[in-house]
Amino acid sequence: MRRPRGLRPEDEDIWRKVVQSITPMHPHHLISRPVTLPETRALPDKPSHRPARIERFHIGEKASRDHVTLPASTAPAVRMDFKDFKRMSRGKLQPESRIDLHGMTLAEAHPVLIGFILNAQAAGLRLVLVITGKGKSGDDSGPIPRRAGALKHQVPHWLAMPPLAPLILQVAEAHLKHGGGGAFYVYLRRHRGT
Repeated sequence: MRRPRGLRPEDEDIWRKVVQSITPMHPHHLISRPVTLPETRALPDKPSHRPARIERFHIGEKASRDHVTLPASTAPAVRMDFKDFKRMSRGKLQPESRIDLHGMTLAEAHPVLIGFILNAQAAGLRLVLVITGKGKSGDDSGPIPRRAGALKHQVPHWLAMPPLAPLILQVAEAHLKHGGGGAFYVYLRRHRGT
């Protein structure tokens, strides 16, 4: 809902004081007409968006679940057949091919991933598995922080960008039996032969 335009009476008084207190930087550019304030309308009372009052508690008490609100799910939309998606997320669909990017640098893994996805789609495959690994937490004592699991974080971005994005229908984290958080299911669109 748009806020109505206009100034409140107390804002008008402040604006008049500001206008009277200024000295122009270039007085010869001034227009000789008085400053008029925009038409004011009464603004409706704003609804209060204050959080609910937090009740006192003592250390060691259990929190009541009555006031807990969980955030809405940020899961991506399902673009493939929902029944197939459920079967895939439960590990019931068997990937037709897989690639393991373990041990590769980002510079090595990107072209390998592009080639793999292009070849899989050209071969008419629908479900492939991309294994990235979860990343290991190493010594991070340097001045520039290193993200553990660089491939795990970067591969979904690569899959969402050209030239791969038009070929892909769905990307989802793999089921535990196919690698869990260290792998992704990539469900490809049907190959349209030329």
